[in-house]
Amino acid sequence: MGSAGTVAELVQRQWGDHRPGLRHEDLVLTQHQVASGAAARAALLADLLPPGGEPHLGVLLDNTPEFPLWLSAAALAGAAVAGINPTRRGAELARDITHTDCRVLITERAHLPLLDGLPLPGVRVLVTDTDAYADLLAPYADAHPGDTVLRTPAPDTRMLLYFTSGSTGAPKAALCTQGRLAAAGRSLVDHFGVRREDVHYLCMPMFHGNAVIADWAPALTAGAAVALRRRFSASGFLPDVRAYGATYFTYVGRAVQYLLATPERPDDRDHTLRLGFGTEAGAVDAARFRERFGVRLVEGYGSSEGGAAIQRTPDTPPGAIGRAADRDDLAVVDPETGRERVAAVLDADGRLLNGEAAIGELVNRGRTPFEGYWRNPEADAARVRGGWYWTGDLFFRDADGFLYFAGRTEDRLRVDSENLAAAMIENILARWADAAAVAVYAVPDPVAGDQVMAALALREGAEFDPGAFAAFLRAQPDLGTKMAPRFVRVVDAMPVTATNKVHRVGLRREGFWSGGRLWWNGDGPYRPFGEEDLAGLVRAYEEHGRHRLLASHGGGL
Repeated sequence: MGSAGTVAELVQRQWGDHRPGLRHEDLVLTQHQVASGAAARAALLADLLPPGGEPHLGVLLDNTPEFPLWLSAAALAGAAVAGINPTRRGAELARDITHTDCRVLITERAHLPLLDGLPLPGVRVLVTDTDAYADLLAPYADAHPGDTVLRTPAPDTRMLLYFTSGSTGAPKAALCTQGRLAAAGRSLVDHFGVRREDVHYLCMPMFHGNAVIADWAPALTAGAAVALRRRFSASGFLPDVRAYGATYFTYVGRAVQYLLATPERPDDRDHTLRLGFGTEAGAVDAARFRERFGVRLVEGYGSSEGGAAIQRTPDTPPGAIGRAADRDDLAVVDPETGRERVAAVLDADGRLLNGEAAIGELVNRGRTPFEGYWRNPEADAARVRGGWYWTGDLFFRDADGFLYFAGRTEDRLRVDSENLAAAMIENILARWADAAAVAVYAVPDPVAGDQVMAALALREGAEFDPGAFAAFLRAQPDLGTKMAPRFVRVVDAMPVTATNKVHRVGLRREGFWSGGRLWWNGDGPYRPFGEEDLAGLVRAYEEHGRHRLLASHGGGL
């Protein structure tokens, strides 16, 4: 099979292929039926989007068959899809749709209440699970994927506008062309040896780049089948994998931790999975996942915007992501000065011993495939500065050039004038046997800078033992003197975003006191944090003129 230059060419290849192509619950569509359905929707789109204006459509759907069908349709039509996050509400949701100039919005009845009363001028709404939608599609049933509609797709044709998550400001819509998406699919097929017989399980939300770029695109490239889960479910994961015969899946955020938190069963290895690919699982949980389920997890890195990529090679040491791709000139630099950081010093167990000197922001000093943000020149300028692409991610590099992820720049903490990376502390705390999930974030210090706060979700049946936790911390040789959490909040479940990433904005907003179980070591061992402690802490902020910082930190403050 030759390399395709566009996603449209990949969709056209499905025509005449009667092997299974798409599965969802009891529905099975062949590759040919997927191409036929995409062609019908592309022809409908051509009539709904007359010349003039941007050929953009929004997709506000769970992971149902209509989502990949409309992705394929947009590719054939030379249009672009904006994935709309169904956890957004009100003015923020309307802003996502109108900012990306969507002229058609594809949704389902379950999400119609989200649109009630929203100002969406000039937006045609199609509701997929209705008779009216079926009647609208019926006249286009004989469309062929080779028909040229709207505009002839070329590699530089805009294909995706997908929103990148961030802790501040409105989400930015990153651009991805058909050529870049097709190339990403081909790269993953080659790297992981994806076969036509594989089944890719899509349980991460398709409005996010991970599911489309790292799961759907390589399946389309290889001619493999995809199986959809409407929304991620830890309890439904293995039953789905077995029912679909899934061999590959992607993950982001805390999905792996949720899977590990399910009760262990003697048949945990009775499945067809051979590989999971994603980010933020961490070395500890990746090892636990392989031991329990017999599945290798590959931690990868490629910025959502396409500006930098790291390739994993067979000699990549545990915990590392890999080395820079051939096309990239990657460096780890001081975010303020741009000077390159020193090489990491690791102990025999691979633990970082000089994080303060080694951790910095990853930049690409070479040619970048970053294609920009939709109508956001300020964000473009912030991302590409001085001819370098700034990823916004923290890394360190060992003496052999292998790169290790250390968190997001927005998740840095400054404790006693020392810069710390939240992800590094999380990786250490994840070793604690009683921890099911960990999140580390900054809360303001009464005098200057930050203090370290940790949220812990415990394994089933475990209770927080402050003495045992303190002893665990003392036993970690790579836990720096400023890294130990001052505050420990025990939560029933880790709050996450729609893409299973820890909702740190919400945790920081709740701050020191939210009525939950909170422990602190303000004057010695960890002990429960109470109202008297809170009052004393507030007085300390007032005495140092930092009480205004508490406005965004705290139920009850």
